[in-house]
Amino acid sequence: MTGRTQSTRARSTPPARSAPAAIRPRDLAAWDPDRDLGAPGEFPYTRGIHAEMYRRRLWTMRQYAGYGTAIESNARYRYLLDQGVTGLSVAFDLPTQIGYDSDHAMAAGEVGRVGVAIDSLDDMQDLFDGIPLDRITTSMTINATACILLALYVALARRRGVSLNQLGGTVQNDILKEYVARGTYIFPPRASLRLVTDVFAYCADELPRWHAISISGYHIREAGATAAQEVAFTLANAVAYVESAVAAGLDVNRFGQRLSFFFAAHNDVLEEVAKFRAARRLWARMMRDRFGATNPAAQQLRFHTQTAGSTLTAQQPDNNAVRVALQALAAVLGGTQSLHCNGRDEALGLPTEESARLALRTQQILAEETGVANTVDPVAGAYAVEHQTSALEMDVSKMLDAIDEQGGTLAAIEAGTVQREIHESAYREQQAIERGEQVVVGVNRFADAHAATIAGLEIDPAIERAQVERVRRHRTRRDDRACRDALEAVSGAARGAANLMPPIVAAVEAGATVGEVADALRAVFGEHREGGFE
Repeated sequence: MTGRTQSTRARSTPPARSAPAAIRPRDLAAWDPDRDLGAPGEFPYTRGIHAEMYRRRLWTMRQYAGYGTAIESNARYRYLLDQGVTGLSVAFDLPTQIGYDSDHAMAAGEVGRVGVAIDSLDDMQDLFDGIPLDRITTSMTINATACILLALYVALARRRGVSLNQLGGTVQNDILKEYVARGTYIFPPRASLRLVTDVFAYCADELPRWHAISISGYHIREAGATAAQEVAFTLANAVAYVESAVAAGLDVNRFGQRLSFFFAAHNDVLEEVAKFRAARRLWARMMRDRFGATNPAAQQLRFHTQTAGSTLTAQQPDNNAVRVALQALAAVLGGTQSLHCNGRDEALGLPTEESARLALRTQQILAEETGVANTVDPVAGAYAVEHQTSALEMDVSKMLDAIDEQGGTLAAIEAGTVQREIHESAYREQQAIERGEQVVVGVNRFADAHAATIAGLEIDPAIERAQVERVRRHRTRRDDRACRDALEAVSGAARGAANLMPPIVAAVEAGATVGEVADALRAVFGEHREGGFE
C-alpha cells in the first residue's frame, strides 16, 4: 500500500538520453491481426473481454483502505462510498494477515498499522456496518488467512440474512507469490495450495458471484520484477492453481470463470498498455490449449489494477499525483476491470482522507472528462503498441517455458529461481537510478533541497490497547465448549481430505478468532520457514 521511497542523490549534469529505436511495419512480422487481435469480446481477447467495454459499463472504482479498528475503517468506507467509490477494497493489518490475534505477543506494535485489525465476527460486523453486502462488491487483500476471512464474510452474511448467491467480490487467496515477493505466509506451500483449492471448490458450490482468487502480479512487480517477469511469474502461479484444482476434480470450465488477476500499472504508459493486452492474449491461449477450456468465460483474463506504490517518492510528493494519473490512464487503455489509485502521500504514510479523495477523483476525471472510455481499445493497431504487445508475449512465453522445464512454478520457487530473478531485476533498476540512467523526477533529476511537508495519517497507540481488550472481552462472552469443539473439527478436517471451508465457517460462527483458527491449522500443517520448503 505504501510506496518505496527513492533516495538517490541528484546528478549535477543530466546524462544523455538515448532515443528509442524506430518501429516500422516490417518489425511487426510476428504480429498477425487476424490471429492476434480479433474483435473486442472475442478470442484471444487482446482488445478486451467485453464487446462494448466501458461504453457499456465503466470499470469498478475501488480505493484500497483499512486502518486501526473496524469502526474507524468503516467510517472511511462510508466516506469513500459517498464520494463515488463503486466497490470496496479491504486492507488488513499484519497480524490478521499472518494469523495472530491482536493480543498475541507477535502482534505487539503492529495492530491496525498497515490495515484494519480483524479478530472475530464481531469485528467483521463493525467493519461492514451499514454497508449492503448484496449491493456492494468487496475485494479482500488477504492470502495465508484467506479462508478464514472469507468464512467471516460468509458468517456475517448469514447473520444478516443475506443470501450467499448475492455476495459479490474477491478474496486474493494467492499464496504462491507470498513465498517470492511479499512474505505473509504461514503454512508450507503444498498445504497452502490445498487451502486455495478448498476455497475454489467452496465458492463454486456456495458463492456463484464470488472470485475465489486474485492472482497477483502487483506484489511481484513491487518487489522489483520487470513488466515481462510480472506477467510470466503471475501466469506461472495461475497454472499451478489451475493444475491443483483440476487434480482435485474441479471443472476448469466452471471454476475458470471465477479466476481473477491483479496487476500493477507503472510509468511507461505504452509498455503497460501492451503488458495488459499480452497477458489477456496469453491466458486465453493457455486456458484453451493447455487446459482444454471451451467456455469463453473461462478463457478470459479479468483483472484489477493498482497504480505502482514503488514508483512513489517521498521527495516532491505532489509529483506522485501526476504519476498516478498516467498509470491509471495506462490501466484504462489496457482494459482493466477495476482500478485503485494510490494516494500522493503513500511514500510518507497511510493516505489521508484528502489524498484518498484526490485519488478517487483521478479515476472519475478519466472516466468523465477525457473520452478514453468512449472507444473500445482505442490504441488497437498502433505500431508501437502492437509491437510491444507481441514482443512481451514472446518474452513471457520464453520465461514460462523455462519454468515448465524446471518442473513448474512450485519447483522454481523451491529452487529459489523466481526469487533470484526478481532480486536481480530490482538490483539492476536501483543501479540505473543511482547512475542517473533511469530518471526519477525530483530524486535524481530536478531535485530540490526542500523536505516534504505532507503529514500522513497517524495511528493512535491507544487503538492497539482498545483492540486487545476487545478481543479478550469477546472470548469471555462466547460458549467456550462450542468453540473448542468447532476448532477441533477444523483440525480434524485438516488431518483428512474434506473441504476445510465448512468447518472454518462453523468455527467463526461459534466465536473462534482468526488466530485460533490459524492455530488449529498450524497444529496440523506446521509453519513454513524461509529456505525450508517441503
